[in-house]
Order: sequence, then C-alpha cells, then structure tokens
Amino acid sequence: MNTFISIVIIFGALVFFHELGHLLLAKRAGILCREFAIGFGPKIFSSKKGETLYTIRLLPLGGFVRMAGEDPEGIEIKPGTQVGLIFDSEGKVKQIVANQLARYPDAKVVTVEKADIEHDLVLRGHVNDELTESYPVHPEAEFVQDGMPMQIAPYNRQFGSKSLVDRFLAIFAGPLMNFLLAFVLLAAYAMTQGIPVDEAQLGKLDKDGAAYEAGLQEGDRVLSIDGEAVNTWEELVKVIQQNPNEELQFTIQRDGDTNKVTVTPNERESQDGKSSEGYIGVYMPTEVSFLGSLQYGVEKTGELTVLIIQALGQLVTGQISFDNLSGPVGIYKYTDQASEGGVFVLLQWAAFLSVNLGIFNLLPLPALDGGRLTFLAIEAVRGKPLDPQKEGMVHFIGFALLMLLMIVVTWNDIHKFFIN
Repeated sequence: MNTFISIVIIFGALVFFHELGHLLLAKRAGILCREFAIGFGPKIFSSKKGETLYTIRLLPLGGFVRMAGEDPEGIEIKPGTQVGLIFDSEGKVKQIVANQLARYPDAKVVTVEKADIEHDLVLRGHVNDELTESYPVHPEAEFVQDGMPMQIAPYNRQFGSKSLVDRFLAIFAGPLMNFLLAFVLLAAYAMTQGIPVDEAQLGKLDKDGAAYEAGLQEGDRVLSIDGEAVNTWEELVKVIQQNPNEELQFTIQRDGDTNKVTVTPNERESQDGKSSEGYIGVYMPTEVSFLGSLQYGVEKTGELTVLIIQALGQLVTGQISFDNLSGPVGIYKYTDQASEGGVFVLLQWAAFLSVNLGIFNLLPLPALDGGRLTFLAIEAVRGKPLDPQKEGMVHFIGFALLMLLMIVVTWNDIHKFFIN
C-alpha cells in the first residue's frame, strides 16, 4: 500500500509539474488552453476555472495540455445551416447553438450565409429570407453542440499564430520543469540530510556496527589505517572494503588528540554479487548549508542528466541490452525498494525519475515534446510550417509506436520480475 501511495504521489508530481510548464508558458504567450489533464482515458474528475478545464483521467500514463490550434478545432459552420445566436449585453454573439435549438427559446435562429470565427469574428445570415445581417462574434464566444459548449479560438489565440520562440518555449517548458523539480527535490534532500563531504571523517554510526563497537565516534577524523595515510572518504571506504574480518589499526584525531583504535570490519556481499567486502557501519559525513544545498541540487541534477544520456547512448550502440529497459512494472518494483529506505531515499528516486522524464520527452521522436521541437526546427529552416495534417499524422503514428514499445517493455518487466 505504501508503494502504491508513493507511486501515485511521485508520478502525480512529475506529470503535474511537466504539464504545468506547458500550461504556464502557453498562457503567457496568449494561447487558449482548453484542458489541463493528468492521465488519459475517461475523466474521473473535472473542474473548469477560467478558460481551462482541469481533469484527472483514469489511465495514469502521463498527461496533456490541449492548446487551441494544435489539432483541428472541430468547429465548422457551413453556409445554409441554421444556428441559434445568443447575445451579450453589448449585442455581440456570446453563444452559437448548432443543434437542439428547441432547448434555447431565447436564441435568434439564423440561416448562415458566411461565418468567420477565426479572423474577422463575424457571422452573416438571414431570418426567414429577410435581408442579410452581420452579427459581431465575441472573441470568447462559445460554440454549443449537443448541449456541450466549447469556447471558440480566434486565430490570435491559437498555437500556430504565435512566434517560433513562443511556441518553442511552450513546448520546452514541460521537460524544463522536470529538471527544475529534480533540482528542488535534491536541494531539499541536501537541506534536510546534509551535503556529503569527501573527507576521511566519520559521519553517523550504526549502533550494531563494528565502528561503534570499537569505540569510534561521529566526527572522528581518520588520519591513517595500518600506517597508510588516508585523506578522503573514498580512500577510507576502499581500505575497509578490501579487508573484511581483518583487524585494522585506525589512527584518529578527536578533539585535538590523536588516538589509535583497532577495528575489525564485518563481511557482506558486494554490490555486484560476485565477491564479499568489508564494512564498519559508518555513513559519509555531511554538513548543512543553504547555498551548498542549492549547489548540490544543481550538480546532482547535472550528474543524473549526464548518466542517463550516456545510458541512452550505450543502449543505441548495443552496449546495454534492451532487456535493461524498464516500464511501469519495473518502476513500481524500484519504487517499492526505494520506499523501504524511507522518505529521503524516495526524494532521490523521484529526482532521478524526473530527470529521466525530462530527457525522454526531449528525444526527437514523434508524439514527444522533442518531436514537436524538431518540427519547429524544420519550420525555422524552411521559413514556413509543415502541413498540419501531415505533422498530425506523424505524431499519431509515433504515439501508436510508443504505446507498442510500452507494451513490449511492460511484458519484459513481467518476465524479469515475476516469471524468471
């Protein structure tokens, strides 16, 4: 249950902040954002605030911000059709009713001759073969079909009307928010747990560890082991790991005094599972610093970014097997392991997933943010956009292939964790 709650919180946060980046920069550019959704599929919660419908959907596989103009608007008013017009106090059309006109007795029924709700915002028509009239349409008017209202999107509110820079920022802001979230999580971790210090000094001690039993204390500085000088935490750990069940003479400095302490490291299996190593139950020393925590957040986010990009490169070149990829099932299992380590381990895991999501979305693949940025780059080179229908088809095919990849990876995870 704790793992499920952890998954919901972590994934909810990753998707929320990713989509929030899109939403904020799109609204800043003046783009009409019709929906802000967490998940896909049927709605299980919805609330409209201003122009945007905020929804939570059944399938927790991501999210989206539906911007006007990214897809065909679906509002078509053909000449010769009858519509009902409802006006505001200034005489502008605030609602255009497409059907079920009997439900709107106050609407003025008009036979359309021409309707332009993108540029001129004018609807021309006549009543009972009378003279044609022009009706100004409010830029925030609603088109009502089957009782469902949808706000119209004048061209200046559509995604395609904005500059390349504004469109680039609206798309890039999603992955960027994932990197910022990782930075915040790692900085918060450093502020609460302290920043690791690469010195040959002892941090917290396990009370059942060999160091505690030998009389070592937190804050002791290790000068040498068996007469060999030790200057860094890495050197200290290396000597201990290489000598399981072997007596080691530590020369330490405590409160200005130098003492010698004999410690016998316990033995455990190494991380690669192929050998054993020594350990004495001591943690790396840390220090608390606000500015240092910010620096730690930046550096660790950068390190994670480099590691993930290197892993992707090794996957492409075949140095890493496809079997090493993990999907939802694998992430669930790893989150379960992280949750056993407590909230601070989960913070680090969430930061790793956030960077992963940011990088994955920047890959130049159709249906991903990186694919859309690629199309914008092509537009910048050509000097004009590609055919929206062709671009939409490429993204649709890309999305289908991504879903297929997700199924294959999930099946691989099931075999890896539950069958083999």
